[in-house]
Amino acid sequence: MEYPVRRILPPADLCELRSARWGVCWVNFEALIIAMSVVGGTLLIMLGVCCCCCCCKKKSKKPDKDDERAAREREKRRVRQEERRAEMKSRHDEIRRKYGLFKEENPYAKFEN
Repeated sequence: MEYPVRRILPPADLCELRSARWGVCWVNFEALIIAMSVVGGTLLIMLGVCCCCCCCKKKSKKPDKDDERAAREREKRRVRQEERRAEMKSRHDEIRRKYGLFKEENPYAKFEN
């Protein structure tokens, strides 16, 4: 029987999909549809994965606003901590001088001539 050229799928009253052949006698139409679906799905998944990888790499190269803001805050905290540390050191030095605990030059040091 000749294949109805005007339609892709043969009508059900002509033959079942299992017994339909496409192009040559050995190509089962049902198996061809399944194989093309699997190959098409695989290609779509691979394309999606490639797009995701490209987008992630672009984002990781360019720091976003949150990272920049966090870096600025870290720097501000570090500067404040250094200021506090210097302030505490000067206070402790004053207290040491007040109570005579400050280690100044030794008055009994050897003179060098």
